[in-house]
Parts: sequence; structure tokens; C-alpha cells
Amino acid sequence: MQSPKSIQIPKATRYQNAAIDYYTGLTNSDFLHYGYWEELPAPGEELTITRLRVAQEAYSMKLMSFIPTGVTSVLDVGCGIGGNTKYLCDRISSSRPDEDFIVEGLAPDPLQGAKFIEKTQGKIPFHLSRFEDFTATKSYGLILFSESSQYVAVNDLVQGTSCLLAHNGYLLLADMMRKDKEYQKGIFSNCHLKQELQKALETAGFTLVKSEDISQNIAPTIDLCVDNFQRFGLTTGKYIADVLKIAVPPLYTLANWAYKRWLEQPITEGLAARKIFDRHLCYEIQLWQLSR
Repeated sequence: MQSPKSIQIPKATRYQNAAIDYYTGLTNSDFLHYGYWEELPAPGEELTITRLRVAQEAYSMKLMSFIPTGVTSVLDVGCGIGGNTKYLCDRISSSRPDEDFIVEGLAPDPLQGAKFIEKTQGKIPFHLSRFEDFTATKSYGLILFSESSQYVAVNDLVQGTSCLLAHNGYLLLADMMRKDKEYQKGIFSNCHLKQELQKALETAGFTLVKSEDISQNIAPTIDLCVDNFQRFGLTTGKYIADVLKIAVPPLYTLANWAYKRWLEQPITEGLAARKIFDRHLCYEIQLWQLSR
């Protein structure tokens, strides 16, 4: 097990991490992903955390449907706190009782690693490492990037996956991707350009086996997060500001300046997340096979 190197995290990635922390606190869920809303909400219909949790389990089931029969080993890159990894391990193992199915998790965050080990009761191997630094003693039948590909450079993703996969192994990607190459700055700008990632994979010998655009099935989660932030986050922030203005005017003046200087733009952009997503991005599940 390797310790991750100290790295400079891009601002867009730090915004994403802050959103993940907010998302975890909001849902109190074992899963960090957006979920898969099988029944799309009607316009104006209230979105609830309960429905989101159903969508999150449906997402893991959707991923499982993409894993080919015969795959017996999976490396879950960017496994988070282990909810998705555990789900896949439990469900696939029970559906294939005659196979020795193994899932392993990999993430560079020690806090997530501790939660992963706790969540899985130490029964699923965990590697504390960046994907770029990871060296394995064996090959895997499938490498999974579930909402984690955006944290790894395209070349590192392709080369690292090629080295870790067994003969005719698979790469399963499920993530946001930029469909607009002009979108290069903003909260989702660290997502890979779809055409660039596809070209790199094809050049390295990967063949696209199956893909599905599930953009509309994850979009309600963006709406839910924005709605809750507007309803509770901004309302609470305004209340605190009003109290400061009355009780400690100089501190209110300083806080107001700091807000306008550093927070107003990212918050405004965050509130427009659904429009940005619809205009510039898509969310796809892609299954690739490496032919050597």
C-alpha cells in the first residue's frame, strides 16, 4: 500500500471536492455518485433525499449491468467511502456463486480510506494511492472509473489502465464529460473532453463495446442539490449576515467584502449548475475493451 504524494490540486477540482463534502452531508448516504433516476420527475415535482437514495442504488445496479460475464476482478479507482464497491462486490458475488469474484478499491484520500475500511469491515482490499502512482502485483479484468476519471489526466488514465488490465480486459467509465471544447473554465471544467478521451483510448488499442448517455437520469440530482442549497444554505447565510450587521457591523463589512471578493462568483456559478451541465456537458457510461 503506497502513500500518496503531495500534489497541487487544481481549483476546479477543489470546487468539486467541496461539492462532494456538501453532497455527503446532505444525503448522509454510503454513495458519493449522482445516482440514476429511473423515473424522471415531472416538471415542478418535489425532489427528495429519499428518492435520491433510491436513484443511487439504481445507479450501482446500472453499472453492474455493464460488467461483462467472465470478469472476475475489478479495481474501483476513486472508490470514495466504499458504498459502490461494496454493492458491486456483494451483488455480483451472490449472482455468480460459482466464480471467485474480487473487487478492490483505490483512492488517495486517507479519510475516505478509513471510511472505506470501516464500511467494508476490512473485507475488501483498499489501496491508499493516486492512480498515477499505483503499481499492482497482478492484472485486473476490469478497471472502473465511476465519477473519478475527471481527476486523472487523459494520458495517465489510458496508460495506467493499459498496464493494469489483463488480456482483453475492460475499462468501465461512468462520468461527466465535456461535449463543448470551448468550455474550459468553470466548476465542471476539469471533466474530460469526450472527443479527446475517445481518441486517446482508440489510439491505445481500446474498442468501444457499449455506451449509454444517462445525462437526463442524473440531472435531477443537480436540481436537488441546487434547490437545497438555495433553500437552506443561502437562507442560513443571509440570516448570519443579518445578525452580524446588527451585532458587529465592522465584522459584517469585512465578511461582505470577502463574499464579493471570493465567494459570489463560484456561488452564482453553482446555482446555474444545471444550465451549465445541459449546455456544455453530458454524462455517459462507456465500456471499452483493450485488444493487444
